[in-house]
Amino acid sequence: MRKQSKIDAIFKRKVTDDVGVQTSQPFNLVSQEVQVSELSNLTQNTHQQKAKVPRLERDVDISLLEKGPGKRRPIWQYNVNERDKIRRAYIIAGPYQPTNISYPASGNNNHCQYFQSSWFKKFSSWLEYSPEKDAAYCLPCYLFGKHYGARNDRKNVFSELGFSNWKKVNNGVNCAFVCHEGSILNSPHNLCVKSCDDLMAQPKHIDKVLNRHSDKTIVNNRLKLKTSIDAIRWLAFQACAFRGDDESPGSLNKGNFIELIKLLASCNQNVNNVVLENTPGNAQYISPGVQKDILHNFARKVPATIREEIGDSKFCIIIDEARDESKREQMSVVLRFIDKHGCVQERFFDLIHVSDTCSLTLKTEISSVLSRHNLDVQNLREQGYDGASNMRGEWNGLRALFLKDCPFAYYIHCLAHRLQLALVSAAKEVCYVHQFFSKLALIVNVVTVSPKRHNQLRVAQENNVANLIADDQLVTGSGLNQIGTLQRARDTRWGSHLNFVRSLLCMFDATCEVLEKSTKEGNFSTRGDASAAYDTITSFEFVFVLHLMRNILEVSHDLCQALQRKNQDILNALTLVSTTKTLIQRMRESSWEAFIKEVILFCEKHEVEVPDMNALHIPRRGRTRKIVDQISVEHHYRVNLFLAVTDTQLQELNGRFNHNMVELLTLSSTLDPKDNYKFFSVNKVCELVERFYPGDFSDQEKFHIRMQAQHYELDVSKHVDLSNLCTISELCQGLTKTGKFLTYPLIDRLIRLILTLPVSTATTERSFSAMNIVKNRLRNNMEDEFLANCLLIYSEKKIAERFDTDSIIDEFYDMKNRRVPLC
Repeated sequence: MRKQSKIDAIFKRKVTDDVGVQTSQPFNLVSQEVQVSELSNLTQNTHQQKAKVPRLERDVDISLLEKGPGKRRPIWQYNVNERDKIRRAYIIAGPYQPTNISYPASGNNNHCQYFQSSWFKKFSSWLEYSPEKDAAYCLPCYLFGKHYGARNDRKNVFSELGFSNWKKVNNGVNCAFVCHEGSILNSPHNLCVKSCDDLMAQPKHIDKVLNRHSDKTIVNNRLKLKTSIDAIRWLAFQACAFRGDDESPGSLNKGNFIELIKLLASCNQNVNNVVLENTPGNAQYISPGVQKDILHNFARKVPATIREEIGDSKFCIIIDEARDESKREQMSVVLRFIDKHGCVQERFFDLIHVSDTCSLTLKTEISSVLSRHNLDVQNLREQGYDGASNMRGEWNGLRALFLKDCPFAYYIHCLAHRLQLALVSAAKEVCYVHQFFSKLALIVNVVTVSPKRHNQLRVAQENNVANLIADDQLVTGSGLNQIGTLQRARDTRWGSHLNFVRSLLCMFDATCEVLEKSTKEGNFSTRGDASAAYDTITSFEFVFVLHLMRNILEVSHDLCQALQRKNQDILNALTLVSTTKTLIQRMRESSWEAFIKEVILFCEKHEVEVPDMNALHIPRRGRTRKIVDQISVEHHYRVNLFLAVTDTQLQELNGRFNHNMVELLTLSSTLDPKDNYKFFSVNKVCELVERFYPGDFSDQEKFHIRMQAQHYELDVSKHVDLSNLCTISELCQGLTKTGKFLTYPLIDRLIRLILTLPVSTATTERSFSAMNIVKNRLRNNMEDEFLANCLLIYSEKKIAERFDTDSIIDEFYDMKNRRVPLC
């Protein structure tokens, strides 16, 4: 009898794992021999089996995509349903073309070849470069090129492996890049380029053509999205929160964004017909993801516009770092340049989260930003930073790292960067001054932290002012003798330390009166703090340091305030620096007698005990027999405090304004048009070019600039529109307006280089002030990208308000495959 075949010999059950690999296992319908344990083992083994072609998981975050072609994964490793979204992200970002790096040499020592940044201009639409692999790639071929496997490495060169045989590039018609493009329309490269164009042309997609909607539907959808865009624009300009704590249908306050849309709908019936409840729930354009996409489109256009303003001009980077509300380190990038109208521009360019503030990390992040926007580091001429040690190092600092890439990127210390804060910090190196500010903060806390004591302070000050007016010691008038309060010092508020000291001097009697009352009222903690504060404020040492810091900070106050101006001139800055040094030096040498007399008179007026200046000075923690250097009280206050503090101020100012920087700025003063160009010198112009800007002028131009300067000297001083100018920035604008920049192009180029010098980095501080407004205590969970986008729009409103809503809608539609038709 013939043996019968079972069904499991013909059919086998398929078991599918997560990555799409199918394995076969017999399934016996007759014998029931397969046990549960065996099935579980089978499933476990199937999951452990590795797929021949690894696939990445779905829901890829496009913000985390690797930009460098040498690091990113091949496109075929992504999930099929995610590839178009990834392709769009890469197409929008454009080819990765780093220009601010040093390209390594390849080949033998006798014939070294390098990748050249000029190739980016010839093949700008597709050429990419990987610094990690020192190889060139093609973006369209990476996105749509076929995967030929390891057996056809030659066909995968520009899409996966990378091309690095540089000697075959500049080879005429046999150039490797030209051969890659191909001479026919249906070459592999051109087909990939066409695929990129087709992907971004969503209205031509087959699903959009088959499901074509009426013009009215498209108009309504665009109106709906326009309403959301207008709401987001207004919220971003005002630095307001978008979402609410409760956005459910029954909520009375659904957040600023939805409430603003409701307000717009109430003012326009057409808008009301297409938003919120009057439109399908999955097409309202109010979700958090849509809000972020719209904001991202807005913010992305800001640096693109700034990049267009820069063009091929030289520029300066101004960098600073600070912690946001959630204690994350953020780095602000500001670019300073001269636009085509000859105006000095300082633009907030980006906000970057950094894991640490070491110079190498900051250099890497800054280089990434410059490369992303095709800014050549060879056009970098100046650097402006704060005084942090990680940026000022001779060898390891950020300045030295950029100088290796571009030797003409001179480091100019910010003349204004928290200058008053730096002077206070320098003074705190004297321990008595450090103790003074700690005690001063304690006094303000004790007096102002309680509403009761704060009211007592105001009443006491009102009574003191009334008594002084009655004794004819105060002049009355509109706006005079206002009742204030004790102010606090803030590191982020320039000038607050001087106001801190001034307010206590003005309200000294009232503060003492409140503290004295507090020693007898309240609980033991309040009485103890008030007693310690009262003993401190009525001591001679405290009054002495209070007057000393007031005088020093007043000397530097005008300099600090003037240098915060965005369009501060170099020469004015140098003049203020010089006068500030002179005044402090004069105070050190000849102001002691007048100063100590002022302090003693103040103490006698306010009943503060004055020590015997000729007595032996005894330190508070020492004994007389252990004192080695026996000095008088007068010597202690004059040498250990007065001279020590003034020396720290002079040392800090001299360190910030070093010889090389002052020499550069001094030579540049020869172009100052003040007093009908009386400072102009042909020799100084030539010296300035030879010493500081040799890379910006050819040998022939260096020779020709002397003759051009002579013509310039005779011409501009007699020109009607150029003879009464006061600043170099006005001169640059005047040359552009009158067309003289074409007559004297070398002089105009030199003036623009000088104006790029970062006299002040106040713009970075303003960006951090804006950051504290945007990311406040109630919004401390903001993501870094969302924070950067909000800051870009908030800080550069003049640029953002020029963006057309229709262009935002079109870019929003191209970001991903949208179901709702918008065009």
